[in-house]
Amino acid sequence: QVQLVATGGGLAQTGGPLRLSCAASGSIFSGYVTGWYRQGPGKQRELVATIASTGNTNYADSVKGRFTISRDNAKNAYLQMNSLKPEDTAVYYCNVVYRGYWYWGQGTQVTVSS
Repeated sequence: QVQLVATGGGLAQTGGPLRLSCAASGSIFSGYVTGWYRQGPGKQRELVATIASTGNTNYADSVKGRFTISRDNAKNAYLQMNSLKPEDTAVYYCNVVYRGYWYWGQGTQVTVSS
């Protein structure tokens, strides 16, 4: 089992930064992909960014150049969000894909005021 706890959400101003953290625990070793997804009001959940064990990253077009995903050796993942926009307002979910299984954190609210 893999447990994920996402923290760091809150209220930010347009153009400001915010950093999300995802702490992973449980039986997870190498070869997994960590991702951040988000679900805005009235919208479907969408991919924000992913990072593989190789370090390869992938970003949604809407966040390229503004958000950076990273991971450390302690199974933690981060999403540095800069130049925030009101349309970034959403519940952000941490995700891990490991051995074909998808694991989700509880979500953390990010609200960007205009």
